[in-house]
Amino acid sequence: MARNPRYDILFEPVKIGPVTARNRFYQVPHCTGMGVQMPKTLAAMRGVKAEGGWGVVNTEYCSIHPTADDAPYKFCSLWDDDDRKVMATIADAVHEHGALAGCQLWHGGEYVVNRASRLPPISVDGSPAHYLWPLQTRAMDRQDIRELRRWQGEAARRAVQAGFDIVYVYAGHAYLPFQFIARRFNHRSDEYGGALENRVRMLREMIETTRDAIGPNVALAVRFAVDELMGDHGVAAGAEGREVVEMLAELPDLWDVNISQVTNDSMSARFSEEGFQERYVSFVKKVTTKPVVGVGRFTSPDTMVSQIRRGVLDLIGAARPSIADPFLPKKVEEGREDEIRECIGCNICRSCNNEGVPIRCTQNPTMGEEWRRGWHPERVQPRRSDKRVLIVGAGPAGLECAVTLGKRGYEVALADAADEPGGRINAECRLPGLGSYARVRDWRLGQIAKLTQVELYPASRMTAADVLEFGAQHVVIATGARWRRDGVGMASHDPTVAEGAPRIFTPEDIMAGAVPAAPVIVYDEDQYYMGGCLAMKLVQAGLPVALVTPGGEASSYCRMTDEHDKVQARLIELGVEIVSNRQLLGFDGGGARLACVYTGREFRQGAASLVLVTMRRPEGSLYEELAADPAALTAAGIAGLARIGDCLAPGAVVHAVHAGHLHARELDEPAKGDVPYKRERAII
Repeated sequence: MARNPRYDILFEPVKIGPVTARNRFYQVPHCTGMGVQMPKTLAAMRGVKAEGGWGVVNTEYCSIHPTADDAPYKFCSLWDDDDRKVMATIADAVHEHGALAGCQLWHGGEYVVNRASRLPPISVDGSPAHYLWPLQTRAMDRQDIRELRRWQGEAARRAVQAGFDIVYVYAGHAYLPFQFIARRFNHRSDEYGGALENRVRMLREMIETTRDAIGPNVALAVRFAVDELMGDHGVAAGAEGREVVEMLAELPDLWDVNISQVTNDSMSARFSEEGFQERYVSFVKKVTTKPVVGVGRFTSPDTMVSQIRRGVLDLIGAARPSIADPFLPKKVEEGREDEIRECIGCNICRSCNNEGVPIRCTQNPTMGEEWRRGWHPERVQPRRSDKRVLIVGAGPAGLECAVTLGKRGYEVALADAADEPGGRINAECRLPGLGSYARVRDWRLGQIAKLTQVELYPASRMTAADVLEFGAQHVVIATGARWRRDGVGMASHDPTVAEGAPRIFTPEDIMAGAVPAAPVIVYDEDQYYMGGCLAMKLVQAGLPVALVTPGGEASSYCRMTDEHDKVQARLIELGVEIVSNRQLLGFDGGGARLACVYTGREFRQGAASLVLVTMRRPEGSLYEELAADPAALTAAGIAGLARIGDCLAPGAVVHAVHAGHLHARELDEPAKGDVPYKRERAII
């Protein structure tokens, strides 16, 4: 298909100093949980982005010296020439597909503790390290400042030797150059402290050092956070954030601007809309002639065009949208914008980096699998047989399995008991802040509509007899899971309430419209988004709510998805009572018996209703009935029976989507043994 002319502006080349980006699609630096420890995995992933049409593809943070050691998290580094050789593989993978390769040089200052290098961390003025770690940093003296500039220069030279076209000075996300700028970090009394001009001196000198190191043929980018969302306590776009850009306006070849810290910059869809950073960064193009790139979880090409035409940005920056769909630019270019696999802003990608493991994506199950499994986001291997496949259950796992099998060329029937396909997504996307989750369902239904070999059967509850009579040779059960009503969960492996007791509700009940008697306890052992979202829904309906959890805070897993601070704030602002470190012992219709998770001391929390968010039980009865009669399967011509997703092992949506994709990829393929993917390891 031909490109829509209104998107032509997105494919104009943009000059960045001595280099030129082929279009305005710019994959900004983002963490991967891979780093130099997994170079083949990382290079393959970045290479796929370049293949997908991104004009510039950057690395994640790349440490310039062992005093910036972020272990156990995986990160890039250019400490020596061995690192240079590793980083060259990434630049080569990007160049193979015609994109520019950028390298974001980094020093964390007081945001690292050097667990592996065991060197004292350095900072502007000797503050405590910003981790739960019994260690303070060492205040930098003038010799340390000279050394920092030397490390930056040497790393920049290695980046050029590795083949990178753009080299960064990283003054965002509260890392070391930014720490010199911000008053809350910088209490120095020398020429690097006090007045803003002094506090900017370090960034200016690092720009000069980097410029000298990279020479005339490589571009220099500055990544700068113009606002910390802290008002007068931090750098603000309406004050010193703007002044910094004005002071240094023409020094770099590119301004990469955002907000700080990472939890703000990568704000989830629960708390931000597409283009949410415009209000902070829109001034930058007014004070510099250099090209400007910014982010905002951009997935709509119309929004992107608007950013360019209104003079907000020159390049459309993306991290999460490039993860969800590495081929986003190519799809716009080819007139297939309706096929963009839109980021849902769930931040599962951020959770992986925060856990120190390679990133994965709810929307894109191939993310992180490009090298180790050989998966490509747009290509699948053709079918190996003429089997007809029946999938029972059109939730995230079933939908993804059907799409992928259909693209392989299999004839697929997808049946679901509900009138509306989507499974758990249909209810969860109506919870406060989760509207974007509907994209998981909608993208896959859009793909199915284009796959003539996939038939969708809504409102079709399947019994075992129905399955046997259907005429499929391979059957996949993807019937999901339901929340338990007996209180069994992570804190208690025994029931704490009688199943079926009055005034006890599950998330399905509340999402279906049940209104419990007030006051309400939401008891959350799941500790991801469900408990917090239900509490918000109920309190917004006018009910007094207490969120009780054995965790130390509400929705504690949201620390991993960078949502924790905003979840806590929203719950508190709405008037939800948060009761932490309390385990449920029982409920009598007038209140709950709770126990301190540390001492066992008992408490009573008054409530007329209890909503249990503990764990889910797989809906596996159909699979179990079929599996119990192999003779009947054989007689029906069913050679394969499998269960996937929540009906096998309940998890987050990302797990269900991956399970569906994995099963579809592996159908009829040769068995891969006990280790079904390649590993990167040191073999002695």
